This record gives sequence, C-alpha cells and structure tokens, in this order.
Amino acid sequence: MNRSPRPPTGRAPTFLAIYLNDHLTGASGGVALLRRAAAAHQGGVLGTSLRSLGEQAAQDRQSLLTLMADLDVPVMRAKAALGRIAEKTGRLKLNGRVLSRSPLSDVLELEAIRLAVEAKAACWRSLRSLARTDPRIDVARIEELIGRAEQQIRALEALRSACASQLFSREARGRAATPHAAEAVWRRGHPRGLSRTRPT
Repeated sequence: MNRSPRPPTGRAPTFLAIYLNDHLTGASGGVALLRRAAAAHQGGVLGTSLRSLGEQAAQDRQSLLTLMADLDVPVMRAKAALGRIAEKTGRLKLNGRVLSRSPLSDVLELEAIRLAVEAKAACWRSLRSLARTDPRIDVARIEELIGRAEQQIRALEALRSACASQLFSREARGRAATPHAAEAVWRRGHPRGLSRTRPT
C-alpha cells in the first residue's frame, strides 16, 4: 500500500511515532553521508560501490516512509529538519585536517555508515516483532529489508576493518597515508555484499 505519510493531527505522538521518526531522521542523515562519501571517491571503484549503497539507503528510507503511512504514523517535519542540520554539522568532525580531506575521514565515515545501518536493522527487527500483533505490516517485506541490512553491515565491516588496518599500519611504519586509503584497500580486495538489489 503506497500512501503518503499523513500530516500531524495535533495529538501527542505515540512512542511508535517518535521511534519511527527518529529512525527516519537517521535514515536521511545516512543517505546524505553515503552520497558525500561516494562523491569523495568519484571515478573510483569505491565511489561506485558507495553510490550503490546510497541508492539502497534511499530505497530503504522510502520503505520506512511507506511503513509509517501504513501504520498511520505522521512525519514530524521538525525532526527531519534537525536531521539535516546534524548531518551538515557532522562534516566539521575532527579528522586531523582543517581545510582538506584527511585519510582518516574514510575510516570515520565508514564507521558512521556502519552504525547507521546497524540502527536501521534494529528498526526493521522491532517492526517484525510488532507485526505479530499488527497485520498492517508486510512481514515478507520486513524480512527482505533485514536481510539487505545484514548484507550491508558485513560489507561495510570488511571495508572498514581493512581501511583502518591499512591506514594505521602505514602510519606506524612512518609512511605517509594515501589521500584515499579506502580506495587502495578496495582495489586489493573487493568486499562482497554490495551488489545492487531490486528497487522498491
């Protein structure tokens, strides 16, 4: 059922509404972060894979909006605005460089993306539990979303771990880190799990 999210009714939001809107805010930030990371590696293999992940994240965000509509949960515009501000503020994180992108940015961004996907998977699992008593939730779709999130987590962890190891090992040996350490790691061993999935 593809209904648009309903506007606020003036009633106090339920715990479910607050919970899902918090995850919607996180999903919006995650999409923006993935797109920014992909742009930083534009033209490379890593950039292509991050762009694919960003497309998946955008699809997952739309799936959440659809589920919210099916559950009659309105979108809280104020929370969405705060999420956009938080994502932009996140660009000012300490990464060892002031004006230029640091090799550490790759590690920090991959960690943040993985945490966002972990949270997304937890949200899908919560909705799977709710589906036991609420027939409005498409259980088959939730299972598909959980599986995709788990696949994303495995791929991101493989890349994050390799990227961190390469960056800090080079530093310990007194060698300068490459501007895009993750790209070099990606070319040496492409982690599985970033294949495209069907659009929602």
